[in-house]
Amino acid sequence: MLSIPHLIVIFVVVLVVFGPQKLPELARGLGKLMAELRKASSDFRFAFEQEMRDLERQAQETQQQLKDSAALPSLAPEERVPALTSSDSTTPAPTAESVDVPSATEEPTPTSSATEPSAEKTIHGDRQPA
Repeated sequence: MLSIPHLIVIFVVVLVVFGPQKLPELARGLGKLMAELRKASSDFRFAFEQEMRDLERQAQETQQQLKDSAALPSLAPEERVPALTSSDSTTPAPTAESVDVPSATEEPTPTSSATEPSAEKTIHGDRQPA
């Protein structure tokens, strides 16, 4: 922390370096800079507090929804999810029977010929461009 003697020494050095004509301009510029810093920090603080309030509100809404869903009678998961009507969607959701999933015992088949060594074309080395 700067004490009074320290501030006096700094003032004298600034007065000698910049002169009495420049000193008011420097003080005005420093004052504007400090005002801008205060405004920016208060804006940042306000935005941060607003986001925190939003997050707290969302957390409270989520807790209320969890309490509401826990208060519902024990229903099967299919009964809890509202069913789609014909006007909601034109394509049905995929079912386990309609999705083709390879089993763990099947070997994967290559889908691209770029992975084969004969399909590579290099300029340098032993292979020549086709």
